[in-house]
Amino acid sequence: MMESVWNGTVALPHFERLEGDRNTDVLIIGGGITGILCAYFLQERGIDYLLLEGEEICHGTTGNTTAKITAQHGLIYAKLLKKAGLERAKLYLEANQRAVQKYAELAAAIPCDFEERNAYVYSLDNRKKLEQEAEAYRMLGLDDEIVEPIELPFPTVGAVRMKKQAQFHPLKFISQIARTLKIYEHSFVTQLLPGKALTESGSVSYQKVIFATHFPIDNKHGAYFLKLYQHRSYVIALEQAAQIEGMYVDEAKKGMSFRSYDNLLFVGGAGHRTGKKSGNWQQLRGFASKYYPDAIERYHWAAQDCMPLDEAPYIGVYSKAMPDAYVATGFRKWGMTSAMVAAMILSDLVQGIESPYAEAFYPARNIFTKQLVCNGAESVFNLLTPTVPRCPHLGCALKWNPAERSWDCPCHGSRFSESGKLLDNPANGDRTSKLPAR
Repeated sequence: MMESVWNGTVALPHFERLEGDRNTDVLIIGGGITGILCAYFLQERGIDYLLLEGEEICHGTTGNTTAKITAQHGLIYAKLLKKAGLERAKLYLEANQRAVQKYAELAAAIPCDFEERNAYVYSLDNRKKLEQEAEAYRMLGLDDEIVEPIELPFPTVGAVRMKKQAQFHPLKFISQIARTLKIYEHSFVTQLLPGKALTESGSVSYQKVIFATHFPIDNKHGAYFLKLYQHRSYVIALEQAAQIEGMYVDEAKKGMSFRSYDNLLFVGGAGHRTGKKSGNWQQLRGFASKYYPDAIERYHWAAQDCMPLDEAPYIGVYSKAMPDAYVATGFRKWGMTSAMVAAMILSDLVQGIESPYAEAFYPARNIFTKQLVCNGAESVFNLLTPTVPRCPHLGCALKWNPAERSWDCPCHGSRFSESGKLLDNPANGDRTSKLPAR
């Protein structure tokens, strides 16, 4: 059975279903770590809020993370300096460093296996990229450097190090901070009206709303169906494999990531756009058999991530046409740190407080990039593909995923089980027509 080590070792608290009608100042839609942290900060400040979760808290991406807490998001800072300038790059770095610090503060009172670790981006063959990133670090005031990683089982040309980052058990953390929050589970939002969210068994009237739904669920505003695509990646957890102290990720898109937890080594990778083919867990198992021949696989799981057009997530006002709605999405595989950044920013914005970091993540920034063309081409191709079944979100042709036995949408990343049950949004509910048997 596919299950992450997090889901396999913690029982999360459960909450009642929404029954009847409620009123609140701030409605949070989505019970992953982003929504829960937003609720936690609003409750700390005495703000009236409610959180609605369609299934159970952290049943999706949060439970399938590798749980690295770091401001090092691949080789991002050289790119940010070039595309966005020094000030925005500094804001991005400071926001994520503050997120790491905030986790450390909260984890001091929560047993969640929080451990300070160094983070590394390594390269197999491109030392120049590492040197450019190290120079970006110096421009941003960091004293980290290129080092020679000795913990990896293969040669590299070096790695850029960022010191004093962290890792933890995300569901141990969530299980503690969520217990006293005002959460309703099994309360799927079926329709959004101005100032009102409807579920099958009740409604919530609100003044402001935070969309913490991974992929935003409102297609009418913000153009998120153009600004985002989704990406799947895979993880195996190995026992009897050499443990490592650092957290490692390859600068190459198809490279591997590594971290240790307890007596397990996590090996991640085999990533691909949702709806496309990849080597999935078999590719990782082939790697493990070569480099860790005595290891035993104890867990395996997959994650799905929203990818923005550029390097930064979209955190802030949903769109100019929805000034009382807020969004957090496009975390680009760095969901733990980005969730904390989002919660810090949005808990300010819903109170009318200007956030010092908001500018770096403004959702309505320029969208004209090469990735926009790729996203548009993918959508057109799959809309014109004369096959069934089709995704109820925007009508793209679904593709069969034999490794996970699911029907996946290559346009926007919705996924469905063989019976038609929704596995990943942005589709707003199960398929009503039966999917072909495979």
